[in-house]
Amino acid sequence: MDRVNASTPAAPSDDPARAAFAALRTPEGEQLLAALRDHDPADELATATRLRRTHPAELVSAALGQARLRQRAVAKFGAEDAHRMYFTPNGVEQATRTSVAAHRAARFAGLGVRSVADLCCGIGGDAIALARAGIAVLAVDRDPLTAEVARANAEALGLAGLIEVRCADVTEIDTAPYDAVFVDPARRGGRGRIFDPEAYSPPLSWATAAALKAPRAALKIAPGIPHETIGPEAEAEWISDGGDVKEAVLWYGEGFAPGAFRATLLPSGATLTAPAPLPAPPVGPVGRYLYEPDGAVIRAHLVADIVERCGGRLVDETIAYVTGDEPYSSPYVAGYEITDRLPFNMKKLKALLREREVGVLTVKKRGSAVEPEELRRRMKLAGPNAVTVFLTRVAGAPTMLIGHPLG
Repeated sequence: MDRVNASTPAAPSDDPARAAFAALRTPEGEQLLAALRDHDPADELATATRLRRTHPAELVSAALGQARLRQRAVAKFGAEDAHRMYFTPNGVEQATRTSVAAHRAARFAGLGVRSVADLCCGIGGDAIALARAGIAVLAVDRDPLTAEVARANAEALGLAGLIEVRCADVTEIDTAPYDAVFVDPARRGGRGRIFDPEAYSPPLSWATAAALKAPRAALKIAPGIPHETIGPEAEAEWISDGGDVKEAVLWYGEGFAPGAFRATLLPSGATLTAPAPLPAPPVGPVGRYLYEPDGAVIRAHLVADIVERCGGRLVDETIAYVTGDEPYSSPYVAGYEITDRLPFNMKKLKALLREREVGVLTVKKRGSAVEPEELRRRMKLAGPNAVTVFLTRVAGAPTMLIGHPLG
């Protein structure tokens, strides 16, 4: 049986991908990448034809591929860093975005952590954030090309003095000398996203055991992980950025709260936490106001906390919409004033929108199979006004709630 996370480094000459990457780091390659910073992918054929007149075809192909990856990476790393860094296709897909990595690094730094073993480091997104927080990092990855890319990124960003990159089997790394361990198992395989935590590379059970051996540890996991797979030793945190849930992380060791659930919203840093799973919240009729919890709050199973805070109730026991009779303001919810409640009926909705001269319709849904774009198309909107319609269930019945944002 193969070792977990094992690999045998290949010489660059035996690996075309590593040879192409090495060529990108030559003066000629760097010059090409700089020239391609703002190129339009729609003009790639003409660009490639022009560049091949003065540069080797293999180098031009590698540079164009890297330029595409850098443009994709801007969303995660920002333009300044993305256009100095190097990427692989999997690296762009799986890397932690800067805002989330910085949040995690800040939690470690705030507890006095000065050194971290970053296992399964990928192209180095988390290692970079840790180093920028003043933490020394051992960054380990089993793939030779990925390790070379991580090393290049540390150098490109001036962090090589704080980041040591090692191509190795993470299961053979001695983490005892480090204040903390961070593990980011691969959650994608040849067939796409992996949903079984024991099919991660390395498996969740191995990563958990490694975390429990360390004074402090963080384990990055998919945000959809079933709560029952989270052990009682971990503090579980779900993180959203700009309203989108990006990841979950399990924290272990001194300074964290075993068994607690936490939702953190970026960029504000607002954090909602509960020491243990909360009891099911009450369910009742739709009131004047509707509150849509942030996705991190929902994933952390903290909707009941919102219900208690606003003195409200759920519209349905299976739907994460909170309703109440009084206005409530919180960073953890988006609030709406509800003007109409209708049984699900497209014709009635169309007539109501026409009567109110609605030209801008925001569609939100939970517990409905209707696609928002299809609904907007069928409404044939026209007019100066805007409303929000919620397609959901109320006490089990398909329902349309119409309103507008508070404030």
